[in-house]
Amino acid sequence: MRHRAAVAALVLLAAATAAVAADQVVVEDWKSRLGATGVPPEWTKQSWGSPKYDFKVEEHEGRPTLRMKSVNEGSTISKEIKISVKETPVLEWSWKMVTLPKGGNSCKKELDDQAGQIFVTWPRFPKEVRSRIIGYVWDSTQPAGTICKSEKTSMVTYVVVRSGQAEVGKWFTERRNVADDFKKIYEEAADNPGAISLSIDSNDTKSTAESYMGPILFKKP
Repeated sequence: MRHRAAVAALVLLAAATAAVAADQVVVEDWKSRLGATGVPPEWTKQSWGSPKYDFKVEEHEGRPTLRMKSVNEGSTISKEIKISVKETPVLEWSWKMVTLPKGGNSCKKELDDQAGQIFVTWPRFPKEVRSRIIGYVWDSTQPAGTICKSEKTSMVTYVVVRSGQAEVGKWFTERRNVADDFKKIYEEAADNPGAISLSIDSNDTKSTAESYMGPILFKKP
């Protein structure tokens, strides 16, 4: 009887674990990458500019994070994803800003710098010119809630999630329904996205930036 009870308990536990797993898709938790510098394993480099990738995966204030720094340059890393926007449309991530690029403004080409950026990409052929990209950013000057198209590339639309110096140095967990944001921006239903990118830059403002990025996942509403 004890053996049967133990087996039944294990079956119930496995079923519960599977149910939880179905409710969310982890893009990155950083745990297995602690100590990595530069471009983390399973992430890819950008194909433009002269990035320095001053990145390190480290424990910070009790959590695994990606620490990103930028001095008058921009660095972006990307990772392919497989998620269903019908099942798990809510993008969740945590971040903490340390230094914002001085005078950065996502809506102005000559000031387009941010310390914290997370991009969701919907590829379309040819992907270099037709992909659709929503960039969730912590802007230096544009108010939270601002939505504007990048003046550098028509593929990117920025959504300013947080803004300014007042909350620098604090951790925040953000949640955005990417399907709803896509519908609002492009006025049509979203397909499944194909990639997540993380970025930091300070080259337009010729300044510095630093931030931490925590785990990234997609969840049910």
